[in-house]
Amino acid sequence: MEALLTSIFLVAVSEIGDKTQLLAFVLAARLRKPWPIVGGILLATLVNHALAGWIGTLLAGWIAPGTLAWIVGFSFIGFGVWALHPDSLDDSPRLHQGGAFVTAFAAFFLAEMGDKTQFATIALAARFDSLVIVVIGTTIGMMLADVPAVWLGEKLALKIPMKAVRMVAAALFIVMGALTLWSAIGVTR
Repeated sequence: MEALLTSIFLVAVSEIGDKTQLLAFVLAARLRKPWPIVGGILLATLVNHALAGWIGTLLAGWIAPGTLAWIVGFSFIGFGVWALHPDSLDDSPRLHQGGAFVTAFAAFFLAEMGDKTQFATIALAARFDSLVIVVIGTTIGMMLADVPAVWLGEKLALKIPMKAVRMVAAALFIVMGALTLWSAIGVTR
């Protein structure tokens, strides 16, 4: 249960103001087809996070538990620092001839590559060594942040205090990193 709740909460909070949430706003405004957009986001997230989680579980099997705990702990602290930096979109997504679903899937899958959420999924899967639970949790967290963006668009974005949300996300990652490092001290003794 800890792996699921931690994954949901960390990703949901860190996604607020993230480039993929900004992408959800843009797709909703341009395509005006919320159900296909939400479906594309869901599938892209599942595929991307399954790959990231798989890498995390592989790392958990290859790296000694004590060493892995230190790597994951410092990674979470790094994600906390990264969360303080506001994201932006490089360019506007183009409508794929496959429609809103294919456009949302492709745009979200690519936007998640190298994103802090993808790296957080790797770290969470390595930390908890539970691929399915972490992928379910990170996907739910992503959907909790991005689905309202699709439905409520820019009206929601203007009401959210993004700086405060980034600070909370940063604090959560840093606390998670500190807790992981604390457990690493026990593992290496």
